[in-house]
Amino acid sequence: MSRVRTRPTRDDTREKLFEAAAQVFEEQGIGGASIEAIAAAAGFTRGAFYSNFKSKDELIIAMLEDHVEQTIRRNLELLATHRNVADFIEALRSMDRSRQDPLGRSPLLHMEMILFVARAEQRRPELAKRLRARRKLVAEIVATTVKSGGNRPLDTAWTSAVLLALEDGFRLHRLIDPETTPADSFLRAVTDLQRAIGVS
Repeated sequence: MSRVRTRPTRDDTREKLFEAAAQVFEEQGIGGASIEAIAAAAGFTRGAFYSNFKSKDELIIAMLEDHVEQTIRRNLELLATHRNVADFIEALRSMDRSRQDPLGRSPLLHMEMILFVARAEQRRPELAKRLRARRKLVAEIVATTVKSGGNRPLDTAWTSAVLLALEDGFRLHRLIDPETTPADSFLRAVTDLQRAIGVS
């Protein structure tokens, strides 16, 4: 008779630490949050934290990396079944946000973590790597949806950079002034641009 596994896997532990860190960061701020507080919020010891991450900085980088990986996976899954631009945008709009990772659910925390990492010049290459991964994903989405619609070719690399800048800008505007920046502002802007340039 096989024994039932009771100890959490490494992935389970990391996921709990990500969720706990997001909660502690939002309550105490990234700079003020201690490793002890993060471990306690996750229900672990300080040793359990250090068996997964060498430092708080390493945890933050891992959270950003996990966010990018999950975003890429979700979007590619949608793209596999929604290859038309309008259908893909509608699928994004109706996606269940509650199933996203902590940074997907909290744009403010996501932005704070990016700025926290960017303050140290030696850590910026880590951010650049993730930005390039996001651009590659958007370029693939643009190429697939434009090709399926039979439209004229676009510079997908430049288009993806423009779209990401637009998304980040709307995210910041919503944090500052949510009354005039609806949650779907970015998707509405993409839809308007799609109609303006005649991409189907």
